[in-house]
Amino acid sequence: MTVENQNIEFKQSWRDEYLKQICGFANAQGGVLLVGVNDKGVVVGLPEFRKLMEELPNKVKQALGITVDVDLRQEEELYFIEMRTQPSSVPISHHGRYYYRSGSTNQELTGTDLTGFLLEKSGSSWDDAIDPRIELAHINPMSVSAYLQAAKRIGRIPDEDDGDLESLLLKLRLSVNGQFKRAAIALFGFDPSVFYPNTQLRIGKFGKDDADLEFQEILEGNLIQNVENTIAMLNFKFLIKKVEYEGMNRIEKDIYPLPALREMLLNALVHRNYMGAQVQIRVYEDKISIWNEGSLPVGMDADSLKRSHASRPRNPIIAEVCFKGGYIESWGRGTLKIIDSCREAGLPDPEIIERDGGILVTLFQDVLSKEQLIKSGLSQRQIDAVLYVKKKGRITNKEFQELFNVSRNTSSRELSALVEQGIFKSSESKGAGSYYELE
Repeated sequence: MTVENQNIEFKQSWRDEYLKQICGFANAQGGVLLVGVNDKGVVVGLPEFRKLMEELPNKVKQALGITVDVDLRQEEELYFIEMRTQPSSVPISHHGRYYYRSGSTNQELTGTDLTGFLLEKSGSSWDDAIDPRIELAHINPMSVSAYLQAAKRIGRIPDEDDGDLESLLLKLRLSVNGQFKRAAIALFGFDPSVFYPNTQLRIGKFGKDDADLEFQEILEGNLIQNVENTIAMLNFKFLIKKVEYEGMNRIEKDIYPLPALREMLLNALVHRNYMGAQVQIRVYEDKISIWNEGSLPVGMDADSLKRSHASRPRNPIIAEVCFKGGYIESWGRGTLKIIDSCREAGLPDPEIIERDGGILVTLFQDVLSKEQLIKSGLSQRQIDAVLYVKKKGRITNKEFQELFNVSRNTSSRELSALVEQGIFKSSESKGAGSYYELE
């Protein structure tokens, strides 16, 4: 037997409430419910298997309106039932409630998750829907002009597309028969928050932890404006640039690579759940993170974003317009660009995880922070030694021995290991006056 996962669940006996699991399988990728198997995947048998074989197909049909394959299986002298559910092209409910299989859990869909699910099952998306409240006067021509200039530089929109505003929006598939889609106001509206309040973007500056909020800003505006305005706000108020001198020239250098920041922001704005919470940027002393609400498509997880993957945008109309404008690529390379930019800048690999119903991307500015050192697999003594050198500037073999109460051989071995890993370098002087400092 295998373990429970996205497509398999075990039940020791049958209860009618397990119809919810079948509903969840139907609304997701499909799956198999094994009845007569315990949580460890061990067959325990079903004394009433004959009765269930007759009843279960009808129970499913009456409660969910779908047909599942119900088969009797045997392992040694024990019988169990396999209920195989195919994915449904239409939404399936159980007593008016919708369930969805995610990982090894069955979740009830409510609120914006339910709305998004129903839209997806209907073959539509949030950004493709017509909003009768939107008029041409709500579209900001300056934002459209900035977009066109970017698009022409990349060569994805020809010069002959310089028509009137209404014609351009039609060519970009942002209007139908004189009516405008939600994507039009999200991309180019004067004030999208009038129509959709959660299109605002929030930036917070934090101290030691999330409870220590020092100040914050809320940015309003459309997607095209927010790309530039957010980067400008971060550089102006939230990020302190590194200062270096070349001769008499003072040179300011970005803490985080601009391509990585820009790609993080675009991913959040383009692929967010526009029915959910605001995009949130948190700036700390040693890292910056961007969170946008919206789970990954079925079959993808956070690790998928760290390798080449198919592009499956949540908001295909917005994504297509941004692609034509050169803001994003259409090959699912956005997260790879973030990783590559950090490596080129000598920064740690970014962290990309699913959290709180959304995607959290974090950039780190220090390869030798305690957080990064723990990830590197160093021993606790080595981590403490690196932090000591960051503070004091250097460490000797004798100081290492005294700090950690170890022998000279142990001290030499662990310090040499830090040199081999490129974290420390030893001084040119040897013997009693030798020391180690950061590489």
